[in-house]
Amino acid sequence: MQNIKNLADKITANIEKVIFGKRDEIKLVLVALFSEGHILLDDIPGTGKTSLARALAVSISGETKRLQFTPDLLPSDITGINYYNQKQNEFIFRRGPAFTNILIADEINRTTPRTQSALLECMGERQISVDGETYPAYKPFFVIATQNPIESQGTFPLPEAQTDRFLLKLSLGYPDKDNELKMMNTYKTDYPLTDLGAVCSCENIMSAIEQIKGVTVSDKVKEYIYALVNETRHNSQIKLGLSPRGTLALMRAACAYAAIEGRNYVIPDDVKAVAIPVMAHRIITKTQSSHRITEASRSIIELVLDTVSMPIEY
Repeated sequence: MQNIKNLADKITANIEKVIFGKRDEIKLVLVALFSEGHILLDDIPGTGKTSLARALAVSISGETKRLQFTPDLLPSDITGINYYNQKQNEFIFRRGPAFTNILIADEINRTTPRTQSALLECMGERQISVDGETYPAYKPFFVIATQNPIESQGTFPLPEAQTDRFLLKLSLGYPDKDNELKMMNTYKTDYPLTDLGAVCSCENIMSAIEQIKGVTVSDKVKEYIYALVNETRHNSQIKLGLSPRGTLALMRAACAYAAIEGRNYVIPDDVKAVAIPVMAHRIITKTQSSHRITEASRSIIELVLDTVSMPIEY
């Protein structure tokens, strides 16, 4: 697993040339990438959500496409369309932005549920169906979606079924004073993303993904994961707890986190490290008026982590 740790360190250092003071968040983004999951960046405008996504894409030397979600966007604008070519007298398939390694879905909550649902098959089954034909997604295929949580007018909150497709949900937040001053000094005369280069290839990422599948999860750690999930299903403050997909997501994320730490086995601290970004957006509290994540969701997951005892031997 040392090779995976070195790979993660190289990608992190490269992204930190663009995004300052967010090492923990970058690490979680790599957890999602190495877990073959997807990530939803939920934060106010101007905190670097799109810059982070673009920096990651450049770092792994993968094909990248960016799609700005708007109310008039159609599902075919994501998946592609069959158009009639008069010269060839036949229908030809024109691939949409979903045919890429990293898809940056900017402001995903600004488009209609019908268009949002076009991503479900791509993200869940890693295949794209158009007019009865099914095409395999690229490898790796990683969706980085962004949304602005402070606006409600002209937006369509993601339904629970689609939110559950995202392995992690993160907020970058404001940088501290030192990093914001560093950002001003750096960006005053330069734009680091322009000069950013690749530090690995897509083949390196796929190799890491395969190696992480061999990370050991002991029975004690599996029982701990189940206990956390089960607590969300019986907590008096939670209306809807984690689904079995959430259980698998928590285990996969913990495996990737352990590998990034250079270990070939999962410890309970790995589970705790990824629990909030994996679990908080998958629950619905009894006080929530919508499915969108709130500070209350994070607080409840923190309470769950405090309630369920960690195994001493694992």
